Amino acid sequence: MDAFDLAGLMTAQREGGRPYHEFLRKESLSVGLYVLPAGGTDGQRPHAEDEVYYVVAGHARFRAGEHDRPVTAGTVLFVAAGVDHRFHEIAEDLTLLVFFAPAESG
Repeated sequence: MDAFDLAGLMTAQREGGRPYHEFLRKESLSVGLYVLPAGGTDGQRPHAEDEVYYVVAGHARFRAGEHDRPVTAGTVLFVAAGVDHRFHEIAEDLTLLVFFAPAESG
């Protein structure tokens, strides 16, 4: 069993100096913490894996393909592999748990 606490993950993400901090990797799944500041830019590209986001904190909009919607704490999003997507209009610092299946290849 592996166990993680959000405070420790946020510290590791900040210390790593990058928006995304992967903290679990298995062949079938990888999980990370993704943090984007208010007013920031989400520069991600489509992934080769299916992806689920859980919004821990913050407020922004999310675009996937032709769909666009607001997101806040508690929102869960699914994005199929290969679909162009990103967070935008980030009004409050955005903290997300990100699940890739299978594990992210890039």
